[in-house]
Amino acid sequence: MVVPVLSLHVKSLGASPTVAGIVGSSYGVLQLFSSTFVGCWSDVVGKRSSLLTCILLSALGYLLLGAATNMFLFVLARVPAGIFKHTLSISRALLSDVVPEKERPLVIGHFNTASGVGFILGPVVGGYLTELEDGFYLTAFVCFLVFILNAGLVWFFPWREAKPGSTDKGLPLRKTHVLLGRSHDAVQEAATNRGARASKKAARPWVEVGLALRNMKNLLFSEMWDIFLVRLLMAVAVMLYYSNFVLALEERFGVRPKVTGYLISYSSMLGAVAGLALGPILRLYKHNSQVLLLHSSMLTCALLLLYSLAPTMGAVVLSSTLLSFSTAIGRTCITDLQLTVGGAQASGTLIGVGQSVTAVGRIIAPLLSGVAQEVSPCGPPSLGAALALVAIFIMSLNRPHSRGDRNGKLKSE
Repeated sequence: MVVPVLSLHVKSLGASPTVAGIVGSSYGVLQLFSSTFVGCWSDVVGKRSSLLTCILLSALGYLLLGAATNMFLFVLARVPAGIFKHTLSISRALLSDVVPEKERPLVIGHFNTASGVGFILGPVVGGYLTELEDGFYLTAFVCFLVFILNAGLVWFFPWREAKPGSTDKGLPLRKTHVLLGRSHDAVQEAATNRGARASKKAARPWVEVGLALRNMKNLLFSEMWDIFLVRLLMAVAVMLYYSNFVLALEERFGVRPKVTGYLISYSSMLGAVAGLALGPILRLYKHNSQVLLLHSSMLTCALLLLYSLAPTMGAVVLSSTLLSFSTAIGRTCITDLQLTVGGAQASGTLIGVGQSVTAVGRIIAPLLSGVAQEVSPCGPPSLGAALALVAIFIMSLNRPHSRGDRNGKLKSE
């Protein structure tokens, strides 16, 4: 509701385009550095309480935004949201705690569908409210009320949450790896270190967060580097596709921005529908998220190349239609792989790190897009196809010898 009209409101406050860009980037930087910490904090104190805290502090940010009449108050209002608006990430982590592992990709797919509908309806409602007198302030206040409503739902609805970790139990990372068939010395060493601390007195929450982050660092850099590298490459590839979509269609085919907007909305709706189609697709793949991710990445790479070489608008519409499905399925599969390797008890930290990786992609993609666009309007999606090909190569090299380990370790219902 608010994001599409933020730039207009900043301009109305008298800010220059440079200042507006700095303000927008500061929010992304806050998200980059806070997502991993907040995710790890949710593993320590519990998903429900951390989700409730993040919702309430995000609501405070939008309430301040509705009262911001100058740039200082505007920047101040963006700080709580930049640090604590990780409600979608914590919700995904909470879902991973309350559903069997076999059902997790399907449930997360449905969750992505619900959030996708929000991204479709939000700009429409926000655009309508902005047309009213003092519309931006009204929109911000409505967002505040929606967050308060969500806080009430979290508070009153019953939850079956897994117990948060402690220093006695450490960070319970599972000793499985999906993309790599390597040894697990680093994980076992972390488990030994946790066992040595088992006799010590329980530490304070922030000390537990530090210990959990240190253990997670060992796993990320020894066992999970390929998963997060694939996530980064695919995220940048898709961002490059969207980076100059409106401008490229206008230059290549003379399509007006209004028509391009309809095509973007059409693609967003298809992406939401893809979450509902994930169940049959997973059954077809026998719940093997690894192979499904590989195939969806191959399809994404081929479609980016098709869009780059598209001779007609018909080819553009076809590539956009199928990309909506392949990218939505790929996002769900990569999240499921992160949780499979790290374990449900570390879900908040894992998803937080994943969001940080995506945030890095948001920083890199505009720079690469600007350079590629100097060559050709088709440069950014062509570069995206090349990055997707690198991700596919990494996944192909690091595939395990068999799928028995994964299938044998699915949670019992």
